[in-house]
Amino acid sequence: MQNYYQQQQQGVSAVGGGIVGPQYCAPYNVDLAIVRKVLTLADSFSVTDINGQTLFSLKGSLLTLRDHRVLLDAAGRPVVTLRRKLMTAHDRWQVFRGDSSDLKDLVFSVKRSSFFQLKTKLDVFLAHNTEEKVCDFKVKGSWFERSCVIYAGESLNIVAQVTLHFN
Repeated sequence: MQNYYQQQQQGVSAVGGGIVGPQYCAPYNVDLAIVRKVLTLADSFSVTDINGQTLFSLKGSLLTLRDHRVLLDAAGRPVVTLRRKLMTAHDRWQVFRGDSSDLKDLVFSVKRSSFFQLKTKLDVFLAHNTEEKVCDFKVKGSWFERSCVIYAGESLNIVAQVTLHFN
């Protein structure tokens, strides 16, 4: 696994020091918790480390014409903006650097692997993969089990894994 991780880091470095930026990369596994804030007018989540320190927060308005969310770092700076594309069969989202929605700042796009799904299966295409014949990452998960696995392309090589843990 370590050898694969080193290969992935080299591959990711070729994409400019990480997919979003080198400041968000760690050479070791990191345990994170996702916390959903309820009873707010906006869809809101935060990502904390094991000590409860907020590393990221996700802000999104539920009452807008165009569905979008912004991932903020701990200092409140926009990391990426997620925008749902209108009128797509596969529920496609585009992700842009910072608070941009300009195509020159596109980082990646995500779409459901098939129109009808019982379990979540997403195809992720990095911005330079314009033909989208083969996805760069595949996400397979279950909302019910609150878990997912992210694979490198169409392979079985695991890049990241999310599981539900109770304290």
